[in-house]
Amino acid sequence: MKVKSAVKLGTVATFAAVLLAACGSSSSSSSSAKDQELNWMENSSLPSMDISKATDVVSGETMNNTGEGLLRAGKDNKVTPGVAKSYSKSKDGKTYTFNLRKSKWSNGDQVTAKDFVYSWQRTVNPKTASQYAYLLAPVKNANAIMKGKEAVSNLGIKAEGNYKVVVTLTKATNYFPSLVASPTFFPQNKSVVNKYGSKYATTAQANVYNGPFKLTYWTGTSDNWTMSKNASYWNAKNVKLKKINFKTMKDPQTALSQYQSGKLDATYLSGQQPKNYKNSKEYVERKSAGTFYLEINQKKDSMLRNKKARQALSMAINRNQFINKVLEDGSTPAKGVVASGLASYKGKDFSDVANVKSASTQNLAQAKKLWKEALKETGRKSYSFTFMADDTPAGKSAAEFLQSQWSKLPNVKVTNQNLPFKTRLSRSQNGQFDIVATAWGADFPDPISFLQLFTSDNSYNNGKWTSATYNRDIANANGKDANNEGARWNDLVDAQKTLLNDQGVIPFYQQGKAQLVKSNVKGLIYFPTGANWDFSKTYIAK
Repeated sequence: MKVKSAVKLGTVATFAAVLLAACGSSSSSSSSAKDQELNWMENSSLPSMDISKATDVVSGETMNNTGEGLLRAGKDNKVTPGVAKSYSKSKDGKTYTFNLRKSKWSNGDQVTAKDFVYSWQRTVNPKTASQYAYLLAPVKNANAIMKGKEAVSNLGIKAEGNYKVVVTLTKATNYFPSLVASPTFFPQNKSVVNKYGSKYATTAQANVYNGPFKLTYWTGTSDNWTMSKNASYWNAKNVKLKKINFKTMKDPQTALSQYQSGKLDATYLSGQQPKNYKNSKEYVERKSAGTFYLEINQKKDSMLRNKKARQALSMAINRNQFINKVLEDGSTPAKGVVASGLASYKGKDFSDVANVKSASTQNLAQAKKLWKEALKETGRKSYSFTFMADDTPAGKSAAEFLQSQWSKLPNVKVTNQNLPFKTRLSRSQNGQFDIVATAWGADFPDPISFLQLFTSDNSYNNGKWTSATYNRDIANANGKDANNEGARWNDLVDAQKTLLNDQGVIPFYQQGKAQLVKSNVKGLIYFPTGANWDFSKTYIAK
C-alpha cells in the first residue's frame, strides 16, 4: 500500500502485535467522554474512497473504518468475523465458503453476497484500471481477466443465494484470509456505483458504507473529513465513538500547537519533536511494516540504466545519520525492500536472510569510484538529475539530506522537487521523474507483498527495472512452489537478492511513526500492515 510520507501482518512479535495507545497524564484534552468525538491528525489529505482504485494508506484506513469485508483484521494477526459470521476451507486449500450475517448499507440496503461478487469483478475488470487488482491474482481466472483474455463473469467468486459466498482459487494461498480482510476485497453496492457514475466515491455523499462508521463530510478535495457512527452497522451497539474529525496538517509545529491547545487528540511528530517529547507519557512509537525506497527511472537515459551509477547513488547515503539526526522517530535503516519483522522461516527474519549489505550500506570511497566509472562508460563528464519527493516536512528533509549526500559524488548536480502527495503519485505512475522517493506498506504478512511490485509487468514498478531471473523467481513462488514453504521461501530470498545486487531500487529506511496521544483516548488499534488504524473499539474515557 502506498504510504504517505512520514510521516501491512508479520510473524515477528515486535512488529506483528497490535499496538495500543499510550496512557499517561494530559495537560489538556480536546474530547470529553460525553461527546465521544475524536480529533485526529493526518499528514496528507484523503485522495480516494473508491475501493477498486484507492492505493494509499490514508484512503486505506478511512475505508477500513467505513467499510467491512468478509473478515476483519484482528489482534496478533488473527482474522475475525466481519460480514461473514463464519467460513470454511476445502482440504486442498483452493475453495473458501463464507457464510454471511444479515447486515445493511448505510442507506438501508441489505449487504448481500452479490455485493462482493460485483466488487471483486469491478476491480479485476480492465476497464476499471485498478492498480490494486493484482491482489486478487490468487482468485481463479483473475489474471486472465485482467489481461482481457477471460470474461469478468468467470472470476472465481460466486453468490449462492444472498448470504453465501464461494471463492475458488487457482492454487492454495495460505495468506488468503488476510487478503480478504483488506479494503480491496470489501463489497460495493452496484446500484450506488451506477447511480453516481464517474462521480462515485468522489465525495462523502456519492457513496454508501457498511462499516462501523460512515463518511459524513468530504468534498473530494478538502483537507478535512469526518466519519460518524454508522447506525446501520450490524455491530453498532459496540461502537462507542460518535464522530471522528480528520485534519490534514503538513506543518508539524502547527499540529503540535493544536494538540497542546486541545484541538487534536493525537498528532504525529517529526523533525526535533520526537526527541523533545520522548519522556512524555503521551509519547508513542509505532513500528510500521513500511519501507521507503528510491526508484530510478531506467527509461530516462543511459546513466540511470548504468548499474554502477545506481550502486554509487546507494553507497553515497549514510542511512544511520538520516534516521538518528534527521528523523529521530523510531525509524530504522532499510536492509532491503521487504520490511524487517514482516516474515520469518525457521526462526530467521527474511530481511536478514535476503540482505545484500552493499546495496544499503554507505561506502563513499567506493561510491565515488563507481560514479566516475559510470560517467566514463556513458560518455559523460558530468550528470544532472532531479530528485522528487512529497512536500511534507519529512519529504523535504529527505530531499535535502539526499541532495547533500549525492553532492559528494564527483561532477554531479542534484535538483530537488517536492510535490503534493497526489501529484507525486501521479507523476511516479506516469514515469515523470528521474529519481523518486517511494514508500510501500505491506498489505499482508508475506514478502510477496513487497516483491511482486518489481516484476516487469507490475504497474507499481515505476522505474521499469526488469530482470528475467527476478520474474522467474516470483513466478515460481506464486506457481510451482506455492505449496512448498521452504522452496517458496528460497525463491523470494533469491528474488530480493537479485533486485539488490542489481540495485534495481535503493532501500532507504523502514518507517517508524512517533505520536502524541491524549491519555483519555482508549482502545486504539494499530496494525503495522495494511490499513493501519481500526477505530471501532476506540472511546474517550472519563
